Amino acid sequence: AWEQRKLGEVVDIVGGGTPDTSISEYWDGDIDWYSPTEIGDQIYVRNSVKKITALGLQKSSAKLLPANKTILFTSRASIGDMAILAKSATTNQGFQSLVLKDDNIDIYFLFSMGYKIKQFALIHSTGSTFLEISKSELGKMNLFLPKLEEQQKIGTFFTALDRYITIHQRK
Repeated sequence: AWEQRKLGEVVDIVGGGTPDTSISEYWDGDIDWYSPTEIGDQIYVRNSVKKITALGLQKSSAKLLPANKTILFTSRASIGDMAILAKSATTNQGFQSLVLKDDNIDIYFLFSMGYKIKQFALIHSTGSTFLEISKSELGKMNLFLPKLEEQQKIGTFFTALDRYITIHQRK
């Protein structure tokens, strides 16, 4: 039996932030800092275009997100682009990233539900200048989750399928 849960019960939804761009001490450090334009083509992301310093992280609303427990989710403009964070990083405010709360959720299983999360976000987004989904609204989404062992089997299947598709696209 699959259990119904709210997205906000199984993940922490974390917004991003941008250090002051006029302060050079905040930039060109060694902490990855993603913008939405970098998300969409890859399943895993490991290296951002721009980087911030520890001081930039400290002096902004950006938060360091854990690797292999975070799905970057674009929450404005191009809503619903996703990638699994393979190396700890931060994001700008164009994200509502999904950070697993416990070890009972398989990251790839949740990632494979991306089309449903995107569909929910598009339906529930608001805004006059551009559409955006809020943290609180995104957290209300209903999910159906099997036990961890079944999630892992499904995640492994989708991982293999994604690799197979990638190999055939290269040919």
